[in-house]
Amino acid sequence: MQSVLIVIHILIVVALVGVVLLQRSEGGALGTGGGTSNFMTGRGQANALSRATAILGTLFFVSAIAMSILASWGRAPHSILGKTPASPTAPAPISSGGNILDQLKQLQGGGTAPGAPAAPAAPSAPEQK
Repeated sequence: MQSVLIVIHILIVVALVGVVLLQRSEGGALGTGGGTSNFMTGRGQANALSRATAILGTLFFVSAIAMSILASWGRAPHSILGKTPASPTAPAPISSGGNILDQLKQLQGGGTAPGAPAAPAAPSAPEQK
């Protein structure tokens, strides 16, 4: 149903753009101002095109509102007042001993056994005298 309504809406939009572009420019030298077309002249053209614009504009708004109502039917109502906040999970305590790699392994769960030796420390920089 939604895709049918979208296709109808697009057709209305294309027709509305076409009707607006057919209307005679009132000024500003943006359009040609008429031309040699004898399709409709004078008041008849202005009356028919303005009536078609009004009808297509109304159909555009009705189809847009219908699409928004149709889209909202699938949503369940919810309230932010009824929700309980999620309890934050506390991270595991980090031991102060060892280097940064040992601490990262502990956080990831792949920590070494309590009696296992720690990895050797990185060599220190030579002292300057």
